[in-house]
Amino acid sequence: MTASSERPPSGRRRSSVGTGEDRGSAIIEFVFVAIGIMVPLLYLVVAVASVQQGRLSVTNAARDVGRATAISLRTGTAGTGLTDGGGVSAALRIALAQHGLRPEDVEVRYVAVHAECSSSPVVPSAESGSAFTVCVTAHRQLPAVPTAIPGGTITLVGKYNVLLDDFTVPKD
Repeated sequence: MTASSERPPSGRRRSSVGTGEDRGSAIIEFVFVAIGIMVPLLYLVVAVASVQQGRLSVTNAARDVGRATAISLRTGTAGTGLTDGGGVSAALRIALAQHGLRPEDVEVRYVAVHAECSSSPVVPSAESGSAFTVCVTAHRQLPAVPTAIPGGTITLVGKYNVLLDDFTVPKD
Protein backbone atom coordinates (compact mmCIF):
# COMPACT_ATOMS: atom_id res chain seq x y z
CA MET A 1 0.00 0.00 0.00
CA THR A 2 1.01 3.53 -0.62
CA ALA A 3 0.83 6.30 1.90
CA SER A 4 -1.73 8.30 -0.06
CA SER A 5 -4.30 5.52 -0.23
CA GLU A 6 -4.16 4.58 3.44
CA ARG A 7 -7.31 5.11 5.45
CA PRO A 8 -7.64 5.58 9.16
CA PRO A 9 -8.58 2.47 11.11
CA SER A 10 -12.24 3.56 11.41
CA GLY A 11 -12.67 3.57 7.64
CA ARG A 12 -13.37 7.31 7.48
CA ARG A 13 -11.32 9.92 5.81
CA ARG A 14 -9.78 12.60 7.88
CA SER A 15 -10.93 16.12 7.20
CA SER A 16 -9.30 19.34 8.15
CA VAL A 17 -12.74 21.04 8.30
CA GLY A 18 -14.76 20.85 11.52
CA THR A 19 -11.92 20.13 13.89
CA GLY A 20 -13.99 21.23 16.85
CA GLU A 21 -13.57 24.99 16.75
CA ASP A 22 -16.97 25.57 15.03
CA ARG A 23 -19.02 23.30 17.27
CA GLY A 24 -22.35 24.86 18.31
CA SER A 25 -22.33 27.69 15.78
CA ALA A 26 -25.18 26.12 13.79
CA ILE A 27 -27.42 26.31 16.85
CA ILE A 28 -26.58 29.97 17.39
CA GLU A 29 -27.21 30.77 13.73
CA PHE A 30 -30.53 28.92 13.85
CA VAL A 31 -31.63 30.85 16.95
CA PHE A 32 -30.83 34.23 15.38
CA VAL A 33 -32.56 33.34 12.11
CA ALA A 34 -35.58 31.92 13.95
CA ILE A 35 -35.89 35.08 16.06
CA GLY A 36 -35.52 37.23 12.97
CA ILE A 37 -38.38 35.38 11.29
CA MET A 38 -40.62 34.61 14.26
CA VAL A 39 -40.78 38.10 15.82
CA PRO A 40 -42.17 39.81 12.68
CA LEU A 41 -44.45 36.86 12.06
CA LEU A 42 -45.79 37.02 15.61
CA TYR A 43 -46.35 40.78 15.28
CA LEU A 44 -48.22 40.22 12.02
CA VAL A 45 -50.51 37.69 13.69
CA VAL A 46 -51.20 40.06 16.62
CA ALA A 47 -51.85 43.01 14.29
CA VAL A 48 -54.23 41.03 12.07
CA ALA A 49 -56.08 39.72 15.13
CA SER A 50 -56.39 43.26 16.50
CA VAL A 51 -57.77 44.59 13.21
CA GLN A 52 -60.21 41.70 12.92
CA GLN A 53 -61.39 42.22 16.49
CA GLY A 54 -61.96 45.91 15.74
CA ARG A 55 -63.89 45.12 12.58
CA LEU A 56 -66.06 42.70 14.48
CA SER A 57 -66.64 45.34 17.16
CA VAL A 58 -67.87 48.05 14.80
CA THR A 59 -69.96 45.60 12.78
CA ASN A 60 -71.70 44.29 15.90
CA ALA A 61 -72.19 47.83 17.18
CA ALA A 62 -73.81 48.83 13.87
CA ARG A 63 -76.08 45.78 14.02
CA ASP A 64 -77.13 46.49 17.61
CA VAL A 65 -77.79 50.18 16.92
CA GLY A 66 -79.75 49.29 13.79
CA ARG A 67 -81.91 46.82 15.65
CA ALA A 68 -82.50 49.24 18.53
CA THR A 69 -83.41 51.99 16.07
CA ALA A 70 -85.86 49.72 14.28
CA ILE A 71 -87.49 48.73 17.56
CA SER A 72 -87.73 52.33 18.73
CA LEU A 73 -89.23 53.37 15.37
CA ARG A 74 -91.73 50.51 15.53
CA THR A 75 -92.85 51.34 19.04
CA GLY A 76 -92.90 55.07 18.43
CA THR A 77 -90.32 55.82 21.13
CA ALA A 78 -87.68 57.19 18.75
CA GLY A 79 -86.74 60.76 19.27
CA THR A 80 -83.98 62.01 17.04
CA GLY A 81 -81.99 58.82 16.62
CA LEU A 82 -79.07 58.58 19.04
CA THR A 83 -80.34 61.45 21.16
CA ASP A 84 -83.57 59.72 22.10
CA GLY A 85 -82.16 59.20 25.59
CA GLY A 86 -83.23 55.59 25.60
CA GLY A 87 -82.81 52.39 23.68
CA VAL A 88 -80.62 53.43 20.76
CA SER A 89 -77.95 55.23 22.76
CA ALA A 90 -78.02 52.48 25.39
CA ALA A 91 -77.62 49.83 22.69
CA LEU A 92 -74.63 51.72 21.31
CA ARG A 93 -72.97 52.06 24.74
CA ILE A 94 -73.51 48.38 25.55
CA ALA A 95 -72.30 47.15 22.16
CA LEU A 96 -69.18 49.28 22.33
CA ALA A 97 -68.43 48.35 25.94
CA GLN A 98 -68.65 44.65 25.09
CA HIS A 99 -65.90 45.10 22.51
CA GLY A 100 -63.64 47.53 24.35
CA LEU A 101 -64.55 50.67 22.41
CA ARG A 102 -65.60 54.00 23.88
CA PRO A 103 -68.57 56.02 22.55
CA GLU A 104 -66.38 59.09 22.08
CA ASP A 105 -64.06 57.08 19.78
CA VAL A 106 -66.76 56.17 17.26
CA GLU A 107 -69.01 58.01 14.87
CA VAL A 108 -72.52 56.75 14.17
CA ARG A 109 -74.57 57.96 11.25
CA TYR A 110 -77.62 56.91 9.30
CA VAL A 111 -77.29 56.97 5.50
CA ALA A 112 -79.42 55.82 2.59
CA VAL A 113 -79.23 52.13 1.67
CA HIS A 114 -76.33 51.35 -0.73
CA ALA A 115 -74.73 54.73 0.04
CA GLU A 116 -71.20 55.19 1.29
CA CYS A 117 -70.83 55.94 4.99
CA SER A 118 -69.23 59.28 4.11
CA SER A 119 -72.35 60.43 2.23
CA SER A 120 -74.89 62.83 3.69
CA PRO A 121 -76.86 61.48 6.65
CA VAL A 122 -80.57 60.73 6.57
CA VAL A 123 -83.19 60.70 9.30
CA PRO A 124 -84.71 57.23 9.76
CA SER A 125 -88.41 57.12 8.98
CA ALA A 126 -91.00 55.06 10.82
CA GLU A 127 -93.00 54.51 7.64
CA SER A 128 -93.65 50.97 6.54
CA GLY A 129 -91.13 49.83 3.91
CA SER A 130 -88.53 52.48 4.70
CA ALA A 131 -84.89 51.46 4.72
CA PHE A 132 -81.62 52.98 5.89
CA THR A 133 -78.08 51.95 6.74
CA VAL A 134 -76.38 52.39 10.10
CA CYS A 135 -72.67 53.18 9.81
CA VAL A 136 -70.33 52.94 12.80
CA THR A 137 -66.83 54.29 12.14
CA ALA A 138 -63.91 53.93 14.54
CA HIS A 139 -60.24 54.81 14.29
CA ARG A 140 -57.90 52.30 15.89
CA GLN A 141 -54.18 52.38 16.59
CA LEU A 142 -52.19 49.37 15.45
CA PRO A 143 -50.52 47.51 18.33
CA ALA A 144 -46.99 48.63 19.26
CA VAL A 145 -46.98 51.47 16.72
CA PRO A 146 -46.36 54.90 18.25
CA THR A 147 -48.95 57.58 17.56
CA ALA A 148 -46.25 59.86 16.12
CA ILE A 149 -45.70 57.52 13.19
CA PRO A 150 -48.10 58.29 10.32
CA GLY A 151 -50.05 55.34 9.04
CA GLY A 152 -50.25 53.65 12.43
CA THR A 153 -53.99 54.27 12.63
CA ILE A 154 -56.61 52.37 10.67
CA THR A 155 -60.24 53.26 10.06
CA LEU A 156 -62.81 50.56 10.72
CA VAL A 157 -66.33 50.83 9.32
CA GLY A 158 -69.28 48.66 10.27
CA LYS A 159 -72.50 48.80 8.27
CA TYR A 160 -75.93 47.36 8.90
CA ASN A 161 -78.96 47.73 6.63
CA VAL A 162 -82.32 48.19 8.34
CA LEU A 163 -85.60 47.56 6.54
CA LEU A 164 -88.83 48.31 8.30
CA ASP A 165 -91.19 45.67 6.95
CA ASP A 166 -94.68 46.24 5.58
CA PHE A 167 -96.23 45.09 8.84
CA THR A 168 -94.65 47.86 10.87
CA VAL A 169 -97.25 50.21 12.24
CA PRO A 170 -95.95 53.28 14.05
CA LYS A 171 -97.57 53.87 17.41
CA ASP A 172 -99.51 57.13 17.73
